[in-house]
Amino acid sequence: MNEVKKIDPREDRCPGMTYTEMLEGDTRPPPDYLFEETTVEMSTEPLPVEPYISEEFARLEREKMWPNVWLFAAREDELPDAGDTVVFDLNDKSFLLVRQTDGSVKGFYNACLHRGRKLRSKSGKAPNLTCPFHGFAWRNDGSLKEIPCAWDFKHLDDKDMSLPEVRVQLWQGFVMITENESLPLFEEWLGPAASHYEKYDFENRYTGMWVAKRIPANWKATAEAFMEAWHSVTTHPQLLPFLGDANSRYDHIGDHFNRAITPSGVLSPHMKGKDQRYILEKMNEFSGGADADTNRRFAAGDGGDDFDDNDPLMARKVLAEASRQGFSEQYGYDYSDASDAELLDNFTYNIFPNFSPWIGYLPTLVYRWLPGDTPDWCIMEIRLLFPTAKGEERPRSVERTYIPDDEPFAWAADKMGPALAGVFDQDMANLPHVQTGMKAMKEGMMELGAYQDSRVRHFQTTLRKYINGELPAAK
Repeated sequence: MNEVKKIDPREDRCPGMTYTEMLEGDTRPPPDYLFEETTVEMSTEPLPVEPYISEEFARLEREKMWPNVWLFAAREDELPDAGDTVVFDLNDKSFLLVRQTDGSVKGFYNACLHRGRKLRSKSGKAPNLTCPFHGFAWRNDGSLKEIPCAWDFKHLDDKDMSLPEVRVQLWQGFVMITENESLPLFEEWLGPAASHYEKYDFENRYTGMWVAKRIPANWKATAEAFMEAWHSVTTHPQLLPFLGDANSRYDHIGDHFNRAITPSGVLSPHMKGKDQRYILEKMNEFSGGADADTNRRFAAGDGGDDFDDNDPLMARKVLAEASRQGFSEQYGYDYSDASDAELLDNFTYNIFPNFSPWIGYLPTLVYRWLPGDTPDWCIMEIRLLFPTAKGEERPRSVERTYIPDDEPFAWAADKMGPALAGVFDQDMANLPHVQTGMKAMKEGMMELGAYQDSRVRHFQTTLRKYINGELPAAK
């Protein structure tokens, strides 16, 4: 029988200041949902590598999991105008999203009802949906417009030839779809975390950076590489001067949501003997000088009477105040009540199965992982969502940049920024060897940490519920 251990975030964690203690030292009151510490009881038994390397397991995912969850298919800024379309491919399925004249979005199975040819192979403007093979045509609302050589299809006169629809819901500017008509609305399916996005005006944000790259590792292994921060001490040592990697808090809420919150503007517990000015200097170095004006007088040693080097949150407070001023100038909104946490920290929110939209006031990261046609590769997409400046119309999403398979993320440094691209290249350097290493394991079992790896356990627990038929819950 599996041993079950109740994970206590106050005990199973790196010694030092907790994230909750940092929140209590914030210069503005953070929202209640950042204080909520939620963990679930999970086995501490090792996890099998089978889900990452088995084609049979991938087949079960395609049959039992993917059709029965809500999926992030597009951002609304990808199709802002009537007639705009987005093609969303997942496994062997293809879906076609179309903006309607009334502003709604409809989703269809992207296949002609004649011979099955994809109606569209790429996103873009479409006056109607015409099959490039024989010319069968549908209006953008899915109703049949024309059958070529109609004299040969009289047997269809009394048949509904509308395009089959997939269920669509718009949420915070995201276009969510599911093939399961019985699932509750997305907010109910997700649970309390859905409300965490409300104050950051996600509906009015736009995709200002979007890259994608083929990764030679399973989609789950790739996603799980971003479910914990404690790999930073080995993989991202350049971040330790201003990232509280081991101070991260890990929470699990319901079946479909978990998060890691990693504080920024604080020294990693793995580093000793450094003062608060050191944090500011290293943050400025990492940003390529972008923070020079922000912390110039502090980094130079002229901190003034209000700069307290004995305050472990001093640099954090300086950076947060600079962000309030900088964001106000850039976007035109009043950030005076925004907490330090919401301006600085890394809120790695994961929505099951393959969607990670961060929260906060700064431009937010969004990850999406798409499985390959074998378990050994996937596509990872990275976006940055930017606030639309006050009084301006939300810009259209930038086009997706696909990084060539033989190039690193640094190939797209002009779009991502060299520092961010470098971090992702460090992550990706591990993943091919994770995939091959799992196959080399003698027993095929992974020993995970009780707390810092708890989000991986939580994710795998939910996945197993779908594979075993426990989810989706029957109505």
